[in-house]
Amino acid sequence: MSDLLKELEWRGFVQDATPRIDAHLAKGPVTLYCGFDLTAPSLQLGNLLPLMLLRHFQRHGHKPIVLMGGGTSLIGDPSGKRSERPLLSKEQIKEHLQRQRDQMARFLDFGPGASAALLLDNAKWLVEQRLTDFLRDVGKHFTVNVMLQKESVQGRMEAGISYTEFSYMLLQAFDFLHLFRTQHCTLQVGGSDQWGNITAGADLIRKVESGEAHGLVAPLVTTAAGKKFGKTEEGAIWLDPAQTSPYKFYQFWMNVDDRDVDKYLKLFTLQTRHALEELMAKHIQQPSAREAQRVLAQDVTRLVHGEVNLDRVVKASRILFEELDISSVDRFVLDTLAGEIPTTVLNNFESVTNIPTVSLQELWRKPVIHFVELSGLVKSKSEARRAIQQGGIYMNQQRVTDLERTVTPSDWLADRDLLLRKGKKDYALVQLWSSQPSTR
Repeated sequence: MSDLLKELEWRGFVQDATPRIDAHLAKGPVTLYCGFDLTAPSLQLGNLLPLMLLRHFQRHGHKPIVLMGGGTSLIGDPSGKRSERPLLSKEQIKEHLQRQRDQMARFLDFGPGASAALLLDNAKWLVEQRLTDFLRDVGKHFTVNVMLQKESVQGRMEAGISYTEFSYMLLQAFDFLHLFRTQHCTLQVGGSDQWGNITAGADLIRKVESGEAHGLVAPLVTTAAGKKFGKTEEGAIWLDPAQTSPYKFYQFWMNVDDRDVDKYLKLFTLQTRHALEELMAKHIQQPSAREAQRVLAQDVTRLVHGEVNLDRVVKASRILFEELDISSVDRFVLDTLAGEIPTTVLNNFESVTNIPTVSLQELWRKPVIHFVELSGLVKSKSEARRAIQQGGIYMNQQRVTDLERTVTPSDWLADRDLLLRKGKKDYALVQLWSSQPSTR
């Protein structure tokens, strides 16, 4: 077995593959592709698996094609769906394509070179197809009996499946044939729910072109608790920072179940076998340290959101969970915090809670109690006083012991932020936000 297939099997990427795929890969670099649905404006966590699969092939010298479903998304893939998808407009799909295309560059190398990735849109050839030509040239090679046996169709027989989605298999098979003809593409990869569509394309290539084509599918990832991977109580985890913040993305991986962390490290990072064996040995000895989850969270967040955002979310996490000294953190880290904890903004020094406008000098003379109440950590100044007397109020991670303690200019982090805490976990941020020039 080739080094690539050995690594893919060890990492857990291989559920099914066509016969003689290893011999095919041994002939030299191949061109392969994976299709991506455009029914959502962003890639989500489930898309990471096929992207990492393409990344491994590229690392071993093969040429990956990212096929955006601008044409097939007009129809809708029934695979893994219990009911008919709502049809999207062409304008919606174009917008989704643009947003997803911008995300792809983080995962694959699209630069020059023999193994440089290629991004294509199947609308370029599917939309131009004439119906009668398509039925004659493609449809005649498929029997309804065989199509009914495919898992994607079988799963919908009881609920019902429209002819529109029933025909999806033919469109995906034609994609494979088109890429075989135009790009010499001989391998399609994807999730296990795509196995029927992939083998249908390989069969079509064999029948029409007498060509050799192969497929490889990865298992659909689930959690140890049996839940769908990438789903939380709040919904899907997206790769777009506007839909799932880098901080929440990082925390998702930090909170991975101990039973899943080894599997996820193999699938979603490029850590070597030796490095992972050492890491998991340490994790087994001291699971409470969550070092395996930390490596997982850092590697995947770096890949998806970049080094700069990783640095900010790590520091923000350490502020909340490890009481990191925040005297030197910059305003970008504090902005990350502001997106995750209750934040009160004093706009032109007039609070959203309608306190009177005050000057900078007046603001500086106000006691900590004032800001604790303003932040919403307590309901009244008397409750704030009691909390201070009980040792439960902190400003910038320092316990407040003096009831008369005022906020001074040096207390404002990055000249703008005040971090408050009640007890061990209840945080709030007060931000100064003004168009007036600072006089400090």
